[in-house]
Amino acid sequence: MDKKQRDELVLQYAPLVKSVVGRVTAKLPLNAMDKEEMVNVGIIGLMSAIDKFDKQRNVKFETYACFRIRGAVLDELRARDWVPRSTRDKDSKLEKTFSALKKTLGRPPREEEAAKYLGISLEEYYKLLDKAQGISLISSEDLPPDYLDNCRQTSVLELMEHGNPLNLLSSEELRRQLRQGIDELPPKERLVLSLYYYDELTMKEIGGVMELTESRVCQLHSQAIIRLRTRIKQRENG
Repeated sequence: MDKKQRDELVLQYAPLVKSVVGRVTAKLPLNAMDKEEMVNVGIIGLMSAIDKFDKQRNVKFETYACFRIRGAVLDELRARDWVPRSTRDKDSKLEKTFSALKKTLGRPPREEEAAKYLGISLEEYYKLLDKAQGISLISSEDLPPDYLDNCRQTSVLELMEHGNPLNLLSSEELRRQLRQGIDELPPKERLVLSLYYYDELTMKEIGGVMELTESRVCQLHSQAIIRLRTRIKQRENG
């Protein structure tokens, strides 16, 4: 492929880059310049997809490109450490709370129980959830080396395009554990995950469906993700 053809493809799929970058960075405190830099990183991912795309895989180029763009942006965000230490500390605090209460109660704790365990009011607990946003369930470290290059399954790539974190897991056992974890989530949290990852609604749109504020939906999403992360860590620790 010559440079002219490559440049034409980059221009053609530039809107796809902006769409993917927007979804990946939606909950991060990025300013306009940072977002533009992430778009540039996404363009690099797109160019990598153009160079490495293999038509014999019987996979749509858009699907392959989405994965490459997402991967490039996530790697850059991780390299820049966009998740503040204070956020990670709050996330860890909540994970420990959920883990301890689940052992005691034999079920996932309710919000009131978590707040009481932490010795704070429910309003303060909600603020804690607000500050714990921005941490993903799964990172690229959960993928085996050269996962995408070695993958020949069209269905797997098609599902990855929609951003469902379960589809990025290399271990079937871990996928099973997470599915069980999702089944155990409170109904509202389970619905938020379904609408966000499967139906691809925005937090605002989910709020409209569930008759909740966008802020409350974000809290439910964060709480669900932390519950699932707790389950993963419990599994890893035996």
